[in-house]
Amino acid sequence: MASKMVMISYNEAIDMEIMDALGRSALKNYTKILGTFGRGETSGTHLGTDIWPGRNNMLMVVCKDNEAKQLIDHIKELRKTLGSEGVKAFVLPIEEST
Repeated sequence: MASKMVMISYNEAIDMEIMDALGRSALKNYTKILGTFGRGETSGTHLGTDIWPGRNNMLMVVCKDNEAKQLIDHIKELRKTLGSEGVKAFVLPIEEST
């Protein structure tokens, strides 16, 4: 069965909501990177400085195709309710893992 990686970049302020979406998707395995920096078209610049405050987190989840779709659906719902808080998700194919 094909696998996907869902990579989610989000404002650290909504970490609990992201982890809740993961739980509602019945996914338990993930890699989380805390304190990432960047700029998004809708979320603005987050560099953790006085001029550009705020940081992001990144969550990476490798799962089955149907699980990836379910997680993406939960993230889409979050985007509707949280708006400018900043959350973006990407689905990438996994060609091989060891």
